[in-house]
Amino acid sequence: MRNRTQEKFLQISIFILTLVMIILRFLLNEKGRVNPDSLRFMRTAEVFPVIDNTTTPLGYPLSLKFFTIFGLDLFWASKLIGILSYLFIVYFAWKKRFYLKETILVGGLFSYISIFSYTMSESLILPIVFLFLYAGRQIIIGELTGFKAFFYLSLSLLVLYNIRYPALFMIGAVFLYGVLNYRKSYGKTFIYSAFVGFGYVVLYKFLFIDYFNDDYIDEFLEIGLHPTSKLLIELVQGMATTFNPFIHIANPAGGIINYGIYGIGLLNILLIGFIFIKNKLSETERFFVFVGIIGIICSFFIQYFYSVNPIDYRLMAPFSFPIWLVYFRKMYQIFGKFTYGITILSLMTGIIFTWLSRGNYLENRREITKFLKSENLEEGRINFFMEDEKLLDKMQIAELISTVNPNVKVTFKPKDTLQNNTLTKYKVLRKIKIDKNKYQ
Repeated sequence: MRNRTQEKFLQISIFILTLVMIILRFLLNEKGRVNPDSLRFMRTAEVFPVIDNTTTPLGYPLSLKFFTIFGLDLFWASKLIGILSYLFIVYFAWKKRFYLKETILVGGLFSYISIFSYTMSESLILPIVFLFLYAGRQIIIGELTGFKAFFYLSLSLLVLYNIRYPALFMIGAVFLYGVLNYRKSYGKTFIYSAFVGFGYVVLYKFLFIDYFNDDYIDEFLEIGLHPTSKLLIELVQGMATTFNPFIHIANPAGGIINYGIYGIGLLNILLIGFIFIKNKLSETERFFVFVGIIGIICSFFIQYFYSVNPIDYRLMAPFSFPIWLVYFRKMYQIFGKFTYGITILSLMTGIIFTWLSRGNYLENRREITKFLKSENLEEGRINFFMEDEKLLDKMQIAELISTVNPNVKVTFKPKDTLQNNTLTKYKVLRKIKIDKNKYQ
């Protein structure tokens, strides 16, 4: 009884510390944890019902738009979504007694704290992934059968796809898992649900993407986009940071520290494989791992003909999540409460990193708000001129501006600088000073 009480206290402590860290992660970041994709999400939400682009589904932008009903701007709406996503996962796990320990352990990893604090769709998709895994598990153990099983699994796949297009890989994983287990009671349910998902993807392409952007396929599909040698290096590095429980960000400048970061991640991958092989997985656990692996494999091969960012912890979060759940469950079965030490160390690493690389978002927000007021650009379209999208110091200013006025579009045309609503790095920094750090 005493041991159980101590463990409950440990879980509650990790939960509270994780929540605090999610908040500090974006407050102590100079631009509030946004990136160029965040600009697009917030701009899409800002101009809706006008469809600004079809690069991503509307699920996340519409969620941002929904929370503006309560008086929040789009930036704070994105942070609320991240916090609520984490709270929902933990609450659902507690209510349904479904991987509660593991959920607290995974959620407390520094990489997932970074996800929940980001203005990105991964923060929204994770609770839906959790519901999808729960539905799959209920079907596998026979708690959900017949039409209800088909309905809930199909619905979860459709919602996933409306948040992130890579959910297509989960649809494929469900289909393959159904085929491999065709003779079992749940095999046909998985196959039929996957057919619904595939059918929806086809309709979505012709009725939404083609309607608003006829050139989408020509813009984003290109055979032989990257050489295999480059993709394999990025895969190894991406997997190493994804499954490093302590540090998920390598130094872009390189250096000896990256050997340690990649080394820990690769050793952990070997440990995961060893534990999964030596300890028999249940049918539910096999399903979780299968979905994760298929998602990772598909994410690698699609880079040959589809323009996406290199594989990293953020893009892999929906696929690594089920693998982490099973990993922590097996680790707990072997090592008991010592398993909490991994998450505690990860939290400590996160605290140190966040403090050493701290910026002051609130101060920067005040400065940029004052600047936009002086330029009469608090509302309406803002163009931000850059010579090259790889100039990160300039892009960071555009990202910061988007947290106050989300209707920001990056332009590379010098003639646009003649317009009153076009800003440049020089024009901004000659009037205000932005608090910076050298790590983020």
